[in-house]
Amino acid sequence: MTPTSSGRTLPFAAIALATAAVFLLAAATFFIAIGQAPLRAMIDLVLFATGDAFSRVESLLKAAPILLCAIAAAIPGRLGLISVGAEGQLHLGAIFGTALVLAMPQAPAIILLPATLLAAAVGGALWGGVPGWLRGRLSVNETITTLVMNYLGILMVNGLVFGPWRDPANLGWPATASFPDAARLPVLPGTGLHLGLFLGVLLALGCAFAFSRGIRAERVRVLAMNRKVGETYGLNFPRFAVILMATGGAAAGLAGICEAIAVQGRLQPGLSLGYGLTGFLVAWLCGHRFLLILPVSILVGGLLAAGDSLQLFHKIPASSATILQGLLFVTVLAVPGVLNRRAS
Repeated sequence: MTPTSSGRTLPFAAIALATAAVFLLAAATFFIAIGQAPLRAMIDLVLFATGDAFSRVESLLKAAPILLCAIAAAIPGRLGLISVGAEGQLHLGAIFGTALVLAMPQAPAIILLPATLLAAAVGGALWGGVPGWLRGRLSVNETITTLVMNYLGILMVNGLVFGPWRDPANLGWPATASFPDAARLPVLPGTGLHLGLFLGVLLALGCAFAFSRGIRAERVRVLAMNRKVGETYGLNFPRFAVILMATGGAAAGLAGICEAIAVQGRLQPGLSLGYGLTGFLVAWLCGHRFLLILPVSILVGGLLAAGDSLQLFHKIPASSATILQGLLFVTVLAVPGVLNRRAS
């Protein structure tokens, strides 16, 4: 049940059905506007996302970085911080992880792979911890700093792959040398699903547990509700801001290196398809509830995967998936609010 301002409640099922109906209507209108038969296009959208084993794997592969980036936004979000920096943290994680691979390419997998993941987490944590420190100690708005640092992270990757890390054997293509097999993520046999997805699932479950019970979870809740009250009782807001921003950054850093070593096989431009911003939207759409972030990330991953197939088979622009994703976010955010206001 969903509470309204007058104390009345609307059934969750009614809100969910209304939201789904509005989204389908908006999607149908969009398909008509671009000259497509709406029913056929929407059926194909579902089939391309879930219709066979290949489609399901592609949807889950797209969902993996979105899930990790959503966690990166949700962790500081539990403290009331608005971090939009997962994109930059993703790129810094890829840089740190790649640096380690390039420094010790002959190391055995039992050493190289864990060290690479750890280095990526450290890189993302540093890129998240800096705006956390600025917010906690100097009251600098974390939304602005993380947004600016996104661009810095992307430019740093471009600078490295166009410059000192470019492999001469690539015949001018801006990319590092291919990563050795020892650095590749394990995959689920017969599926192509890599470890990054399972890391995201474990992190989501772990965060759901950590933020639901215990004295630390209570301290975070108190500081999120009222910083001054929390500090009156001895809680250190700057310390929590740095820890939670860094922890979220570590999750995004893992997303970056997983894309580099499992999907691309090297570091090159175009590492992310906007996964950081998409993850932020997913986290806020879910109210920073980690268990809800899991299915929504998979849903959005399916939309992105289906968009590629729609472009190929229906000659629909590649941006269509992004537009549908935006329609989904707007619908889910707007419809419950409108219904609750009318009911009150």
